Amino acid sequence: MRREVFVVGQNVPAEEEYDAHDVDGATHYLVRATDGTPCGAARWRKTEAGVKLERFAVLSNYRNQQAGAALLEQVLQDVDAQYPGAIVYLHAQLPAVRFYERHGFEKVGEMFEECDIQHYKMIRR
Repeated sequence: MRREVFVVGQNVPAEEEYDAHDVDGATHYLVRATDGTPCGAARWRKTEAGVKLERFAVLSNYRNQQAGAALLEQVLQDVDAQYPGAIVYLHAQLPAVRFYERHGFEKVGEMFEECDIQHYKMIRR
């Protein structure tokens, strides 16, 4: 899933997409469409700065159908249960900024690039 979205779809080098946090230290999620087809993924992990949400990916055929919103809602619910009051942040790709703003995040700082893709750091209000 992440390979299709990031490595194939956005030309992110595989060695940048997959890291040590995939094996150790992160909680992973998989969202399925109503027919059971896997269509989205995400992970989160505790850092020195709070809780970082990462690797949110929804297959293009399932975007704008609430899969990403359901995924984000579940992740935030679980993070809040495990780390109440923690600072929750992420690095949002430019096209996803409005999505995260609708879900209570705000941009912090200047735009930056990761893997040649423009991002903003965002923190949950």
